[in-house]
Amino acid sequence: MDATQCVIDVRSLRRVYDGGFEAVRDVSFSVGRGELFALLGTNGAGKTSTVELLEGLAKPAGGQVRVLGHDPYAERAAVRPRIGVMLQEGGFPSELTVAETVRMWAGCTSGARPVGEALELVGLTKRANVRVKMLSGGEKRRLDLALALLGRPEVLFLDEPTTGLDAEGRVDTWELVRELRADGTTVLLTTHYLEEAESLADRLAILHEGRIALTGTPAEVTATHPSRISFDLPEGYFPGDLPPLAELGVTAHETAGRTVRLQTHELQRAATGLLLWAQGAGVELRGLDVRSASLEEAFLQIARDARAEDTAQDAAQDRTKETVA
Repeated sequence: MDATQCVIDVRSLRRVYDGGFEAVRDVSFSVGRGELFALLGTNGAGKTSTVELLEGLAKPAGGQVRVLGHDPYAERAAVRPRIGVMLQEGGFPSELTVAETVRMWAGCTSGARPVGEALELVGLTKRANVRVKMLSGGEKRRLDLALALLGRPEVLFLDEPTTGLDAEGRVDTWELVRELRADGTTVLLTTHYLEEAESLADRLAILHEGRIALTGTPAEVTATHPSRISFDLPEGYFPGDLPPLAELGVTAHETAGRTVRLQTHELQRAATGLLLWAQGAGVELRGLDVRSASLEEAFLQIARDARAEDTAQDAAQDRTKETVA
């Protein structure tokens, strides 16, 4: 990536908390201008710990962070006016109204949008005179987003932005984020919602235990896992009656009773060959289910692999202890 287009640059980043817990371990990635980059991971994977370093809220234990060409911690004054931050949990004076809260925040923000414009962006215009303590959880998240957008940021950090929103609010937020990106805003997003990352992200990284386990475009990440086809064999037919599965691009298969399950990285080829065979044989493939690989499958596979690795390590340690004893 051209250095002039690299807005966020993270190299070998580490974060260690008091007591020695290493929450971020050798994380590296870059984000280009106008790009939306998503960080995924389970609770405790290191998403928020990483984003806080990018926002300049803490000093890294190792590695390097550059946002808009500056160290966000050491050169905070140069970075802060150009970024917007939506924390995982915001804190507002409960007795202020929504409009008063935005007005107060605008007084601390360079080149702030008008209050009405900020509220309109997030759909809170009709709630302007409502006290913050009366807002729903989803409305408070909208207010968080309004404050993050006040300064027309070049870089926007969104930490779990749609948590607590209903389906309509989530879709509205997605559309707003798309518009911001189209206008050239660079967005770094953390989320638990895989469909959110799949819908919005240009590229993403899946974190596990503080490390990047997988990175790429959503299509590249899902392509690492096979698509699936399942169906019930017609009466009188057996798995051996099917066309040669390898010739259809099938990489693995299993049967459970009369149900056949296939895996393939060439979904169109496999599905077409199977349907042509069924047509030629004059049979119906009941229960036919054809599914492309999904981001969810990639995510869950990483978790399964990690659990298997942990189990293997625990078993190895137990064997070592038994040998020493």
